[in-house]
Amino acid sequence: MKTINLSEQNSILNQYMAEIRDVDYQRNRLLFRNNIERIGEYMACEISKTLSYKQKEIQTPLGIAKINLPEDEIVIATVLRAGLPFHQGFLNVFDHAGNAFVSAYRMYTNREHTEVGVRAEYMASPSVEGKTLIIADPMLATGGSMAAGYEALLKNGKPACLHIACVIATEEGLDVVEQAVPEDTTVWCASIDPGMNEHKYIVPGFGDAGDLCYGDKL
Repeated sequence: MKTINLSEQNSILNQYMAEIRDVDYQRNRLLFRNNIERIGEYMACEISKTLSYKQKEIQTPLGIAKINLPEDEIVIATVLRAGLPFHQGFLNVFDHAGNAFVSAYRMYTNREHTEVGVRAEYMASPSVEGKTLIIADPMLATGGSMAAGYEALLKNGKPACLHIACVIATEEGLDVVEQAVPEDTTVWCASIDPGMNEHKYIVPGFGDAGDLCYGDKL
C-alpha cells in the first residue's frame, strides 16, 4: 500500500487544514463544510493525474482539438454521514462518476468508551467491477470503518484500482487498512496525525467531522 501525505508539500491545502482545525472557525458549519469539500476537490485533482488517458479529437466551431481524456470508469464511495461534503468535492471534479454510499459507524464496546467496534448496516452502490474505486472518508482513526466499507463494496464487484482518500489519518488506522486492501492501493491524506486519545478520537485532529458538518447527534 502506498500512502501519500499531502501535508508534506506546500500548497493551498495547508490553509484549508488550518481553518478546519481552528476551534473558532469551526463555529460556522457552512465554512467548515465548504473547506472539507474544497479538500476533496484538491485531492480529486491529484488522483486524476494517476488515471489512464487516451487522446481524442474534439470538434470546435473552428476546427479539431486533440485532447487527452481519462478512460477510467470511476465510482466514488462514501461512508455516511461525515463523508458527504468530502464526497461532493470529489463529485465536483469527477462529475461523470458513479456514486456509492455505505453506512458504517463505530460503537463503543465498553462502559469507559475506550474500545471501539464497527457496524455496517446499509449500502447503495453501482457495480465496482473493473472500475477505479475512490473511497472518501474524512477521518481514518482506527481504520475499522474504512475496512468495513471496503468489504461491503466488494459485494458489488472487484475494482481494478483502489484509492482511499481521507482528510486526517493515524498510523494505527493506516496499519489496519493495509491488512484489508490490495497491495497496489493508494491512500491519500491531507495530514497524518500522531495518534488518538483514550476515546479513539484523532489528536490533534479537529473533532467529530459529522457533528461539525451537521450538528451534534444523540
